[in-house]
Amino acid sequence: MGRLDGKVALISGGARGQGACEAKMFAEEGARIVIGDVLDEQGRATEQELRAAGLDVTYVHLDVTKEVDWGVAVETVERLHGKLNVLVNNAGILIRKSIEETTEEDWDRIMAINVKGVFLGTRAALPAMRRAGGGSIVNISSTAGLVGGTSSAAYVATKGAVRLFTKATAVQHVGDHIRCNSVHPGPITTEMIAEMVADADGWQQRLRLLPMGRAGSP
Repeated sequence: MGRLDGKVALISGGARGQGACEAKMFAEEGARIVIGDVLDEQGRATEQELRAAGLDVTYVHLDVTKEVDWGVAVETVERLHGKLNVLVNNAGILIRKSIEETTEEDWDRIMAINVKGVFLGTRAALPAMRRAGGGSIVNISSTAGLVGGTSSAAYVATKGAVRLFTKATAVQHVGDHIRCNSVHPGPITTEMIAEMVADADGWQQRLRLLPMGRAGSP
């Protein structure tokens, strides 16, 4: 018996990295999963890999910055599985630049994916969760959402926004039996931080800030 038997979850950014791992772990605990991403080839490959392992996982194209894509994703979940119990707002990007190096285009792009995407996903999921009698929203923030950083001002700003948007969501929708929590990992060895790993000196400096002296794995 799994901890998520009978539950249905939608996970953004599910084609690879943390999102793919979340999908695998949720499905192994008994949940039926829909993963969304803009990386269609990788998303379909993840779907096939997890289905080959006997897990109930479906891939849909999902650009988290587009309201229409979220509507299609939630409709797909309810059409396939009849309800939506869990939303994981996992999709995000990292731009490693100082304030002066960050362009207006950089700022708009990271805000659109990391913050607007969480807002649109939450807004799309709320009516479906009410229909299901309640649910759980999990927003992937970062330790960067708790403390400042030296190399990624825009990223820090987005993850701080996710943290407080999570609190606002939890307070506003407790009466709907919908929980909302944020998760704050440190560096996780996924494709997203490959650039950091490639910068050997910078990566070692980052690791020295971690109590365990190493990055986490998905």
